[in-house]
Amino acid sequence: MYSSFTAVAAITAAAILVGAGILHLIPRLGRAGRALSGALCRAPLLDIPVTYFTVAPLVYGPIAAGWRGLGGAIVGQLAGLIVWTLVHETFNPQVRRQPRIISVLNRRVGAVRNLAAVYWTAWVVPLFWLVRMAEIFIYPALVWLVDFPRYRHADWVNVSRHKFSGLVGHDLIWCLYCDWMTGVWSLGGEMLRNVESFWCPIRFYDGKKCENCAIDFPDVNNGWVPAGGTIADVAAKLEQMYPPEQHPAAWYGHPVRMTIKGRSDREPGTDNPSA
Repeated sequence: MYSSFTAVAAITAAAILVGAGILHLIPRLGRAGRALSGALCRAPLLDIPVTYFTVAPLVYGPIAAGWRGLGGAIVGQLAGLIVWTLVHETFNPQVRRQPRIISVLNRRVGAVRNLAAVYWTAWVVPLFWLVRMAEIFIYPALVWLVDFPRYRHADWVNVSRHKFSGLVGHDLIWCLYCDWMTGVWSLGGEMLRNVESFWCPIRFYDGKKCENCAIDFPDVNNGWVPAGGTIADVAAKLEQMYPPEQHPAAWYGHPVRMTIKGRSDREPGTDNPSA
């Protein structure tokens, strides 16, 4: 029982550290290495290391040893992360002694609570990965079927905070996590704006919900039919917002609607052929 758990944990931790080492090595391999490193920081290539570090171990573990393997994979991921953090901070002692995010927050809420809270957020990483997979494999069908706008995923899903001066170890890895997560979530929200306004442009009866959702769905206050309206009003709104000449069928506040006749030779973020 324990041998399979331990084996998966050890293999996972080793794989995490080897993968991190390769990412550190690539930009040191001359011009080609720097170009590849830059490409790995943006979609679609960014999806490869993200999957390798976050989801692949959770697939490998159960295949190798069932539930014990899943537990071992999670422990191995944490072990690899902690070891990398310590090593990276050891090799950057001058930054480690300067004011840092972790030191400020540790003083604010206590080291144990701060570390427990930030590691607790790691549970949702697979959920963000599933959102990313939906952006890659599900949304493109809507582009083809109902003419939703395409998006250049790299404009949203990329990481760059490793270039920020002073981020090392703990601060760096969690800022990169937020960097990736925010882009994935924002792109998903942009895609959902098209879905909502196309299929159900009706304001909610709950005024507070309208107020809250308008932050992410501006059409709530800029075009959706009032909750007290009729289905005929909804049909009329769809006729108004999606005439035959409107391409693509974007949400009402999408920049493409600001061009002549609702068309654009180059819409924002349209270079991703997989979009």
